[in-house]
Amino acid sequence: QVHLVESGGGSVQAGGSLRVSCAASGTGTAACMAWFRQAPGKEREGVAKINLIRGGTYIIDSVKGRFTISEDNTENLVTLQMTNMKPEDTAMYYCAAVAVPDSCPYLLRRDDFAYWGQGIQVTVSS
Repeated sequence: QVHLVESGGGSVQAGGSLRVSCAASGTGTAACMAWFRQAPGKEREGVAKINLIRGGTYIIDSVKGRFTISEDNTENLVTLQMTNMKPEDTAMYYCAAVAVPDSCPYLLRRDDFAYWGQGIQVTVSS
């Protein structure tokens, strides 16, 4: 079992920056962690993932160059740093994980991630 808790988020004006972090705990070891987001009336979409076993990250094209995903080993945190934010980034952001012995999914599909946080709101005003 992997328990995920998100923190950070909040509101910012367009062009600003925000950070959301995800702390993992529990009896399982997270092999891969990802961030998804869901705007009102829209499907949940994968934004970024990080392979905690082999290394490597993936960011979707629409946020590439603006968002960065990273891991802080000492704090057991995965952070999504968001810069030059746009109103279309407004959404509920969810942390997701896959636990060992499963490996990091090739695609960022919701169904491939077994563990989820409660979500945290990010709002970007124009």
